[in-house]
Amino acid sequence: MMAHEKNHDYHILTPSVWPLLGALSGFILFFGAVLYFHDSGPWLMLIGLAGVLYVMFGWWSEVVEESHVGDHTPVVQIGLRYGVIFFIMSEVMFFAAWFWSFFKHAMYPMGPDSPLVDGVWPPVGIETFDPWHLPLINTLILLLSGTAATWAHHALVHENNRKDMKWGLIIAIVLGAFFTVLQIYEYSHATFGFSGNIYGANFFMATGFHGFHVLVGTIFLFICLMRLNAGHFTQKNHIGFEAAAWYWHFVDVVWLFLFAAVYIWGA
Repeated sequence: MMAHEKNHDYHILTPSVWPLLGALSGFILFFGAVLYFHDSGPWLMLIGLAGVLYVMFGWWSEVVEESHVGDHTPVVQIGLRYGVIFFIMSEVMFFAAWFWSFFKHAMYPMGPDSPLVDGVWPPVGIETFDPWHLPLINTLILLLSGTAATWAHHALVHENNRKDMKWGLIIAIVLGAFFTVLQIYEYSHATFGFSGNIYGANFFMATGFHGFHVLVGTIFLFICLMRLNAGHFTQKNHIGFEAAAWYWHFVDVVWLFLFAAVYIWGA
């Protein structure tokens, strides 16, 4: 019996069906999306999406349970933090592609006769948003939301004040939801569409994917709030909330670059 006792800080995972099920669900989702784009109906895509969401819920529930039984030792937490950092780095490269496309077409706009002559940016007929109205308001809202998330983190880690952490999370979530509402309002008043011009395609892809990340981050913080109300998170064991806070600050920073590049410089 002594030979089989655990005498290290690593977490040896038991066999799990989640990686295989997640891969199959992801394949069905994207294969179904291709069929949907070719007018074959959305049902296969929706089945894949349901599978992905089920895997996310089941797999992350097990990770939460592992933290409760003591599997998230300091060594394991280092690995989890590395995982979050690599995920955010992949997101940075994702947005870098849209910034690259936007800057490329802004600096070398294609004209009707030559790819480098007579080009105008923004294209003729495009009425851009005034960056100092609604975009500036949304910038302030998102920065205040990030400040509230930092307050929640400080309250837990440095003061063990769960009440202040709760209010910090509530403020961050409400402001994140308000950002989404205002962005939808902004989109509804756009004078240009997604198709037909490269400016609209770049604008909606860059800001739209950021808006999707804001929505995901808001849900992430809301789950942390529910976990806090359930008695989760301690000063030394709060990796789930820490990941949510890092993700939220990443969303803040991306928006600052979007505001400066797309709304101010690009206009």
